[in-house]
Amino acid sequence: MINLNRNINNIFFIFVLSHLLIWTVVPTITNKNLPLDVIEALAWGSNLDWGFNKHPPGSAFFPEIFFHIFGAQDWAYYFLSSLFVVISFYFVFKVADEILSDKLLSLFSVLILEAIYFYNFTTPEFNVNVCQLPFWSLVVYFSWKIYSSKEIKLLDCFLIGLFSAVGFLSKYLFVYLLASIFLLFIYLILVKKDRKFDFKYFITLEIFVILLIPHFIWLYGNDFITIFYGLKRTGLEPSLSNHFEQPILFLIKQVGILVPFFLLIWLLIKKIKFKFNVKDKKLLFLLFINLLPIFLILITSAIMGSKIRTMWMTPFYLYFGVLFIYILKSQINVKKIKSFLLGFLFLFFLSPTLYSYVSISQKDKRTDYPGKEIASKVQLIWSKDFDGEIQFVTGDEWKAGNLSYHLKSRPVWEGSNNSEILKNASQFICVEDICLGRY
Repeated sequence: MINLNRNINNIFFIFVLSHLLIWTVVPTITNKNLPLDVIEALAWGSNLDWGFNKHPPGSAFFPEIFFHIFGAQDWAYYFLSSLFVVISFYFVFKVADEILSDKLLSLFSVLILEAIYFYNFTTPEFNVNVCQLPFWSLVVYFSWKIYSSKEIKLLDCFLIGLFSAVGFLSKYLFVYLLASIFLLFIYLILVKKDRKFDFKYFITLEIFVILLIPHFIWLYGNDFITIFYGLKRTGLEPSLSNHFEQPILFLIKQVGILVPFFLLIWLLIKKIKFKFNVKDKKLLFLLFINLLPIFLILITSAIMGSKIRTMWMTPFYLYFGVLFIYILKSQINVKKIKSFLLGFLFLFFLSPTLYSYVSISQKDKRTDYPGKEIASKVQLIWSKDFDGEIQFVTGDEWKAGNLSYHLKSRPVWEGSNNSEILKNASQFICVEDICLGRY
């Protein structure tokens, strides 16, 4: 048994390292320029603040750290994105191991995530959705530790508060997971009454609130711009039909996304036969952290008549493999494991193959933008008239952000239209809506 567990652990690490390598190398080779969201995050990171016009600061903070380490090396940001994915896989594996008590099934619960394109095809673009992944998995992991332990540890409460805050500062939708975990413990304490309230829970809340105070101050000082941007993205319109159409459309999209996932499940089991035990604490936990966040966002769509964009669901399915393997574990057919692994390998290599094909064959994508060439030309124009380095750039996050990233001096991005900066600049030039200069 020890050798078997060791072999499965080795297989898991080979899997995550392969995933990390493939999704770092493939976009590095096939893309000419970094994707939009990465350039945008790097633009914000050059002038790091507690929030930006579209999102809280998390997705800008981590690329900025990588820029200080690696500079303008495209592969580093694909590596960052893949790293966030495999970290989340690791904690999913740890939770699965404790819940399933079976190394092989725990491995399957992670391998099956390759059937969900959120965790492969879309991940080269590091954005707010990818940024949530490790913190989503970490919050679930430490919540499980508290949930499954008789003695609540102060450190676990502290870490939940910490990772919850970072997750929330990555994207506000993280609150759906936090609300689900909160409701789980409320249910255990007030309804089921099999757990007593512990004042250590307040440590989680205190850490969470303290870490968010600077962002809340920034929000207030900037007229809650990120919240209004998020509401605008939902496409809110005064239409009664939206309260019905949008939730239905949301459900249809989710089913479509999960078709490959369910096909892999089908390859692994004898027959679909669900067994629910309402007293099963493990199942209760899995239902709350998997289905309740989706139900809450569905309710939001129904009440507000808002559109839920597909990519927003990126972290919501991290523990779906654990949930379905747990429910169907008695139906798993050992003879079908080979079919499951063949299906997994097919999907594992299909995603980077399709990504490469799309990246190479289509020539009008953001990742085909000649960012380096334009930056070189701009540098030549600047050097003809001025001796000093370019210190700032203004304009939209894409064009100006590319200049900020590719120019050797790494000028600070000062916003899309900052006339005050230009008034006080000692030297500057403008080409169309992009301006560069020195303070």
